Amino acid sequence: MLSSLRMLTGRQRRAFFASLAGWSLDAFDFFIFVFCLRSISAEFHTDVKSVAEGIFLTLACRPLGALVFGWLAEKYGRRPILMLNVASYSAVQLATAFAPNLATLLALRALFGFAMGGEWGVGAALALETLPARGRGLFSGLLQEGYVIGYLLASLVFAYAFVHVGWRGMFIIGAAPALLVLYIRVGVEESPAWAAGVSPQRASAAAIWAAVKNYFPTLAYLVLLMACFNAFSHGSQDLYPTFLQAQHGFSAAATGNIAIVMNLGALAGGICFGALSERLGRKRAIMLAAALAPADDSLVGLVAHRRHARGRRLPDAVHGARCLGHRAGSSQRAVATLGARDPAGFAYQLGNLAMSRMGPLQAGIAATHGGDYAHVLSWTTAVVAVALILVTGLGPEAHAVQLRVSSDR
Repeated sequence: MLSSLRMLTGRQRRAFFASLAGWSLDAFDFFIFVFCLRSISAEFHTDVKSVAEGIFLTLACRPLGALVFGWLAEKYGRRPILMLNVASYSAVQLATAFAPNLATLLALRALFGFAMGGEWGVGAALALETLPARGRGLFSGLLQEGYVIGYLLASLVFAYAFVHVGWRGMFIIGAAPALLVLYIRVGVEESPAWAAGVSPQRASAAAIWAAVKNYFPTLAYLVLLMACFNAFSHGSQDLYPTFLQAQHGFSAAATGNIAIVMNLGALAGGICFGALSERLGRKRAIMLAAALAPADDSLVGLVAHRRHARGRRLPDAVHGARCLGHRAGSSQRAVATLGARDPAGFAYQLGNLAMSRMGPLQAGIAATHGGDYAHVLSWTTAVVAVALILVTGLGPEAHAVQLRVSSDR
């Protein structure tokens, strides 16, 4: 990996790190909200389920943001729209710090989701169109790790800053990604493919409809697969900090430190399962990761007594499977016609939309069972793991498939 980075030119490295930072800081802002669910509900005198509607609104608005910012990036260039995108989600994050009531906060989370949805596609397009064709698969996988890096950063800030600044201060800190705009403005150049006018244009409405009809079975399968991955990821992570605080009574520092360990495991899992997939194939590696996740839950005792509860390594399996899911789907080049720069990106956003109510649903179930988040999280992980194994088993193997970017043809 380091040798691959050293082979890049300065222009290529800056584009890659700008994209990685943009996605990491986007995830950082998302998970700040996740950590603060309980504190926000206490201040607004409501329950966690009502505040968790903000997770639903964020995820539900992402597909719209992906379409709008993607269209703008095709028309005006990747670099200026990436700056606009980062500035947008940073501004919304800052505004959230001053939300006077729950209704305003939820509206702002919807706007944040709109901005969050655009970041991945625009940033990935800038990076992958700037990078050399050789090694794009590796760098695409590394960009995905930005999601875990963002969660890790949010864990660090929550562990060491929350007690001093409260949830509103956390959102003020969450506006810091706006500084990335200065780096992009000064150090990052436009995608050479877009500047040369050879990057693929977004499909017209007629082309999108034709692609839906011609490749509907493939699209439907990918949406189902990505829905399973999103249920796996968000179903195990989004309410986990609330579980630690509400059910085990852990402090902000303890909760943040456990999440730090959790995300270090996630980083290791993404790398290890990615390497393992080269030996086993994508399908087997995904199925193995999915099978390990429920076992991990039982081993560390998710329902343990508070004195014995500890950080779990579940996300190393979850994130390993999630990253492999993007790689498995990316062999379906025809679905790219639907308008996503990432070949599986369109299906990913629809899968996100399908599972967007996971957080409020889990919180509601926990509330009706005496605040028992442990069983809700455990059962979610087990059920989704089985579904993911079955859905993955039905799909094609993508091992050793050549990935191509249209501008290289």
